[in-house]
Amino acid sequence: MAGGGTLLTFPVMLACGMDAKSANYTNTVGLVPAAFMGARGFRGAESVGIGKMFSFYVVSFLGGVVGSILLIVTSKGQFDAIVPWLILLAAIIFLLHDTISRLLFKKAPDAKLSVERDAVAQQAHAPPRKRALAFQFLVAVYGGYFGAGIGIMMLAALSLMGVGDIYRMNFLKNLAAFVINGISSIIFAAMGVVYWPIALSMAVGAVMGGWLGAGAAKKVGPRWSRRFVSVIGLGMAAYMIYKQFRGPHSA
Repeated sequence: MAGGGTLLTFPVMLACGMDAKSANYTNTVGLVPAAFMGARGFRGAESVGIGKMFSFYVVSFLGGVVGSILLIVTSKGQFDAIVPWLILLAAIIFLLHDTISRLLFKKAPDAKLSVERDAVAQQAHAPPRKRALAFQFLVAVYGGYFGAGIGIMMLAALSLMGVGDIYRMNFLKNLAAFVINGISSIIFAAMGVVYWPIALSMAVGAVMGGWLGAGAAKKVGPRWSRRFVSVIGLGMAAYMIYKQFRGPHSA
């Protein structure tokens, strides 16, 4: 409905005793179905033409590969030090979603705006396509590495490309998230670093949530859900940063 599944599932796995890297591997695999079902939930928006967006998905794939490899080569200690700041970044992005959307679309976000108005507004401010693709590659690298908050980042890239209204962008965004998380999951599975009992149980919930969430997002605004997720993320980040600066005896 609002994105940010990682900001809910990742802290739960940490609380259950998983180390941060194992939780991240498993979380990525478990949430893959959510992106796919979320894209299906916005079916009818496919008229933008996936074929025309081929380059967008190529850079998403390549960025996902690079991000996954970076995660694998990052030591456990390094990732433990980085992850509180990744959670903080994602929480801030979610909290500022509406502000970012207003800057992107030059108007307050409104899912009921017509396709024509969205398309005209986006095309009017679209910079060269290569810049948007370069930005999407960086987003995909981040997505392959951690992933929380990539939704609004990809909406930014899509708005720069002027692909149409918010429903089309959500469809394309969810499909790109499936590509990024999908290739990351294949790499992590091949490395044997996924804890499958948790990943599979998450996948069941992700299928249900991805399908029901897209429908709910069309009926009610996701603002309060996004704020709820942001508060959890900020709280988790603050706690982890506090522990990090207090040292091992603060646990």
